[in-house]
Amino acid sequence: MTAVNRRRNRNHVQWLGLIALTVALGLGSRRFGPYLPSVVADYAGDILWALAAFLGIGLILPRASTWKVAFLAMAFSVMIEVGQLYHAPWIDSIRRTTLGGLILGFYFVWSDLACYAAGVGLGIGIERAAPHGRSAKGT
Repeated sequence: MTAVNRRRNRNHVQWLGLIALTVALGLGSRRFGPYLPSVVADYAGDILWALAAFLGIGLILPRASTWKVAFLAMAFSVMIEVGQLYHAPWIDSIRRTTLGGLILGFYFVWSDLACYAAGVGLGIGIERAAPHGRSAKGT
């Protein structure tokens, strides 16, 4: 099996640290957007959002293969984006909260799908580079 297909035993402390760093960078990209290059301000938040989804799913499913985590993160991200086409008073009231807006977003944007793919790809790269213990098969 290749390193990407091998089942992982993800380190919870390491993954929590990566999630915290990703969230901090994502919030920072929004907060300091006016001071960043426009391409970073426009796209970093969405890329980091998908990376956080990848890392969160990897944390919840510590023994899942990298590709399974990547598929689930991408599917989750796309579902959230497509969900932004739906505007009912109840869900828009959730979106108006800080946490609801950060998680659910507001409006469907095609370019966000490319950002999500980049974020999940970044997650795959981080996972491949991260030191791990033995795989589930003992190799």
